[in-house]
Amino acid sequence: MSRRQFLVGSVALLGAALGSRYIAGSSTGMTISKDTYEVQKSQAEWQALLTPEQYRVLRKHGTERAGTSPLDKQYGQGTYICAGCQQPLFTSDTKFNSGTGWPSFFQPIEGAIATTTDRSLFMVRTEVHCSRCGGHLGHVFEDGPAPTGLRYCMNGVALEFQPVAEA
Repeated sequence: MSRRQFLVGSVALLGAALGSRYIAGSSTGMTISKDTYEVQKSQAEWQALLTPEQYRVLRKHGTERAGTSPLDKQYGQGTYICAGCQQPLFTSDTKFNSGTGWPSFFQPIEGAIATTTDRSLFMVRTEVHCSRCGGHLGHVFEDGPAPTGLRYCMNGVALEFQPVAEA
Protein backbone atom coordinates (compact mmCIF):
# COMPACT_ATOMS: atom_id res chain seq x y z
CA MET A 1 0.00 0.00 0.00
CA SER A 2 1.43 3.37 -0.99
CA ARG A 3 1.43 6.38 1.30
CA ARG A 4 -1.11 8.05 -1.00
CA GLN A 5 -3.49 5.06 -0.81
CA PHE A 6 -3.12 5.04 2.97
CA LEU A 7 -3.90 8.76 3.24
CA VAL A 8 -6.89 8.57 0.88
CA GLY A 9 -8.27 5.59 2.79
CA SER A 10 -7.73 7.32 6.15
CA VAL A 11 -9.51 10.47 5.00
CA ALA A 12 -12.41 8.39 3.64
CA LEU A 13 -12.72 6.54 6.93
CA LEU A 14 -12.65 9.77 8.93
CA GLY A 15 -15.28 11.29 6.63
CA ALA A 16 -17.50 8.26 7.05
CA ALA A 17 -17.14 8.44 10.82
CA LEU A 18 -18.03 12.10 10.95
CA GLY A 19 -20.80 11.69 8.39
CA SER A 20 -22.40 8.89 10.39
CA ARG A 21 -23.69 11.53 12.82
CA TYR A 22 -26.10 12.67 10.13
CA ILE A 23 -27.48 9.33 8.94
CA ALA A 24 -31.29 9.34 8.95
CA GLY A 25 -31.27 13.13 9.42
CA SER A 26 -30.35 12.96 13.08
CA SER A 27 -27.12 13.29 14.95
CA THR A 28 -28.18 10.83 17.60
CA GLY A 29 -30.95 8.72 16.22
CA MET A 30 -33.34 10.71 18.40
CA THR A 31 -37.03 10.29 17.87
CA ILE A 32 -37.95 12.95 20.42
CA SER A 33 -39.65 16.00 18.95
CA LYS A 34 -38.42 19.41 20.06
CA ASP A 35 -42.07 19.99 21.06
CA THR A 36 -41.44 17.48 23.86
CA TYR A 37 -39.42 20.00 25.85
CA GLU A 38 -40.93 22.64 28.12
CA VAL A 39 -38.27 25.24 27.18
CA GLN A 40 -38.20 25.95 23.46
CA LYS A 41 -36.16 28.63 21.72
CA SER A 42 -35.12 29.34 18.18
CA GLN A 43 -31.50 28.69 17.22
CA ALA A 44 -30.96 32.48 17.19
CA GLU A 45 -32.34 32.75 20.74
CA TRP A 46 -30.07 29.93 21.94
CA GLN A 47 -27.06 31.60 20.30
CA ALA A 48 -27.87 34.89 22.03
CA LEU A 49 -28.28 33.17 25.41
CA LEU A 50 -25.28 30.81 25.37
CA THR A 51 -21.56 31.27 24.84
CA PRO A 52 -20.29 29.83 21.53
CA GLU A 53 -18.87 26.77 23.34
CA GLN A 54 -22.09 26.21 25.31
CA TYR A 55 -24.09 26.48 22.08
CA ARG A 56 -21.78 23.98 20.32
CA VAL A 57 -22.18 21.45 23.14
CA LEU A 58 -25.77 21.96 24.27
CA ARG A 59 -27.42 22.57 20.90
CA LYS A 60 -25.08 20.88 18.39
CA HIS A 61 -24.11 17.79 20.46
CA GLY A 62 -20.47 18.79 20.74
CA THR A 63 -17.95 17.64 23.34
CA GLU A 64 -15.54 19.83 25.24
CA ARG A 65 -11.90 18.76 25.51
CA ALA A 66 -11.17 16.55 28.51
CA GLY A 67 -9.63 18.36 31.47
CA THR A 68 -10.77 21.84 30.41
CA SER A 69 -13.73 22.31 32.77
CA PRO A 70 -13.13 23.69 36.26
CA LEU A 71 -16.25 21.76 37.31
CA ASP A 72 -14.30 18.50 36.96
CA LYS A 73 -12.42 19.37 40.17
CA GLN A 74 -15.33 21.13 41.91
CA TYR A 75 -16.18 19.19 45.06
CA GLY A 76 -18.08 21.75 47.15
CA GLN A 77 -21.63 21.14 48.32
CA GLY A 78 -24.27 22.28 45.86
CA THR A 79 -26.27 21.56 42.75
CA TYR A 80 -25.23 21.27 39.11
CA ILE A 81 -27.78 22.90 36.82
CA CYS A 82 -28.33 23.06 33.07
CA ALA A 83 -26.50 26.04 31.56
CA GLY A 84 -29.32 26.35 29.02
CA CYS A 85 -32.42 26.47 31.20
CA GLN A 86 -31.19 26.38 34.82
CA GLN A 87 -32.92 23.10 35.65
CA PRO A 88 -31.24 21.24 38.56
CA LEU A 89 -29.62 18.07 37.16
CA PHE A 90 -27.20 16.57 39.71
CA THR A 91 -26.33 17.10 43.37
CA SER A 92 -22.78 17.21 44.66
CA ASP A 93 -23.56 14.11 46.75
CA THR A 94 -23.56 12.04 43.54
CA LYS A 95 -20.36 13.48 42.04
CA PHE A 96 -17.15 11.44 41.91
CA ASN A 97 -13.70 11.68 40.36
CA SER A 98 -13.80 9.34 37.38
CA GLY A 99 -10.33 10.32 36.17
CA THR A 100 -11.75 10.98 32.68
CA GLY A 101 -11.32 14.76 32.68
CA TRP A 102 -15.07 15.45 32.68
CA PRO A 103 -17.43 16.02 35.64
CA SER A 104 -18.94 12.64 36.50
CA PHE A 105 -21.94 11.63 38.58
CA PHE A 106 -23.46 8.27 39.49
CA GLN A 107 -27.08 9.46 39.58
CA PRO A 108 -29.11 12.43 38.29
CA ILE A 109 -31.91 14.20 40.13
CA GLU A 110 -35.11 12.26 39.45
CA GLY A 111 -36.80 13.42 36.24
CA ALA A 112 -34.01 15.86 35.34
CA ILE A 113 -32.60 14.04 32.32
CA ALA A 114 -33.75 12.31 29.16
CA THR A 115 -31.70 9.83 27.15
CA THR A 116 -31.47 8.86 23.50
CA THR A 117 -29.37 6.42 21.52
CA ASP A 118 -26.27 7.95 19.94
CA ARG A 119 -24.98 5.90 16.98
CA SER A 120 -22.21 8.28 15.92
CA LEU A 121 -18.58 7.38 15.32
CA PHE A 122 -19.32 3.67 14.69
CA MET A 123 -20.45 2.98 18.25
CA VAL A 124 -23.66 2.93 20.24
CA ARG A 125 -23.83 5.08 23.35
CA THR A 126 -26.55 6.51 25.55
CA GLU A 127 -26.71 10.28 25.15
CA VAL A 128 -27.92 12.39 28.09
CA HIS A 129 -30.11 15.48 27.61
CA CYS A 130 -31.73 17.99 29.93
CA SER A 131 -35.37 16.90 30.20
CA ARG A 132 -36.53 20.52 30.30
CA CYS A 133 -34.77 22.07 27.27
CA GLY A 134 -33.30 19.05 25.44
CA GLY A 135 -29.74 20.36 25.73
CA HIS A 136 -26.99 17.77 25.13
CA LEU A 137 -25.14 17.17 28.39
CA GLY A 138 -22.93 14.14 27.68
CA HIS A 139 -23.23 10.35 27.84
CA VAL A 140 -23.88 7.69 30.47
CA PHE A 141 -21.76 4.55 30.78
CA GLU A 142 -22.07 1.38 32.86
CA ASP A 143 -18.66 1.65 34.54
CA GLY A 144 -19.49 3.88 37.52
CA PRO A 145 -19.37 3.31 41.26
CA ALA A 146 -21.98 1.81 43.59
CA PRO A 147 -24.80 2.15 44.23
CA THR A 148 -25.87 2.59 40.57
CA GLY A 149 -22.83 1.36 38.63
CA LEU A 150 -23.40 4.26 36.22
CA ARG A 151 -21.10 7.09 35.15
CA TYR A 152 -22.86 10.16 33.84
CA CYS A 153 -19.95 11.76 32.01
CA MET A 154 -21.03 15.38 31.51
CA ASN A 155 -19.60 18.32 29.58
CA GLY A 156 -18.76 20.94 32.21
CA VAL A 157 -19.64 23.75 29.80
CA ALA A 158 -23.22 22.40 29.72
CA LEU A 159 -23.47 22.78 33.51
CA GLU A 160 -23.34 25.56 36.08
CA PHE A 161 -22.58 24.97 39.76
CA GLN A 162 -24.78 26.51 42.46
CA PRO A 163 -23.10 26.19 45.87
CA VAL A 164 -25.21 25.59 48.95
CA ALA A 165 -25.92 28.90 50.66
CA GLU A 166 -24.39 29.04 54.11
CA ALA A 167 -26.82 29.79 56.94
